[in-house]
Amino acid sequence: MANNQSVRRHLDAFTRGRIIGKLEEGRSVTSVAAEFGIAHSTVSRLWRQFQTTGTAIRGFSSGRPRGTTPADDRYIVLQARRNRRQTAGEIARHTTQATGRPISRFTVARRLHGGGLFARRSLRCVPLTPAHRRRRSLWCREHRNWRDNEWGRVLFTEESRFSFSSDSHRRLIWRERGSRNHPSNIIERDRYGGHGVLVFGGIMLGSRTNLHIFNAGSVNGTRYCNEILLPYVRLFRGAMGLQFLFMNDNAPCHRTVAAEQLLES
Repeated sequence: MANNQSVRRHLDAFTRGRIIGKLEEGRSVTSVAAEFGIAHSTVSRLWRQFQTTGTAIRGFSSGRPRGTTPADDRYIVLQARRNRRQTAGEIARHTTQATGRPISRFTVARRLHGGGLFARRSLRCVPLTPAHRRRRSLWCREHRNWRDNEWGRVLFTEESRFSFSSDSHRRLIWRERGSRNHPSNIIERDRYGGHGVLVFGGIMLGSRTNLHIFNAGSVNGTRYCNEILLPYVRLFRGAMGLQFLFMNDNAPCHRTVAAEQLLES
């Protein structure tokens, strides 16, 4: 059977002519199929084609026509780059409305892949204002020549909130390979809904603090002094001496009168 299928798929024009000639002599379809070792249905279709069109030459087609034009393809890629959070279904609906031809989301996905765009998770970061960027750039330039002995007396601290629920909702964006850190592919967000836990940690050259987990409730200036400054920062200050430098951010609890007075003392 496998051999018959192979012959049927590769039936050349000369063999087709011989089959038609034998059928014109009055031979039966069954006997001709047995003589050439091909399926009965193949000979039958070939005979019907000859009787209908007058030729037994196999017709060739270029396959299914494309559902989009080159201009449509460019339009699809342009939509994804203008709004990278659109789904393939949304782009398909917009393209269908613009062209007047039905276009499926599978076609849109193939055109985007052909344009170098693939569905990937976006990178998330804390939003920074232009003032934040200027201050950070200035701080880096002022300290770019510091040596290890100078960095060794600096304690960097930070509080981070970890959410118990996912914030991404598996929302994907269309982006090119190798462009994960491009600004257009980054979602700036630092607030997470639902329950979570707030932790504190500090690092310095060659050392670090223990990880402190805040209990339920908000962190005000009093809690910051009692739970962070006194048990952690004061110990590092005592070990490093007068050259100790303490680095934190401008969170409201860090800038209360009680926290400022304790740091000055």
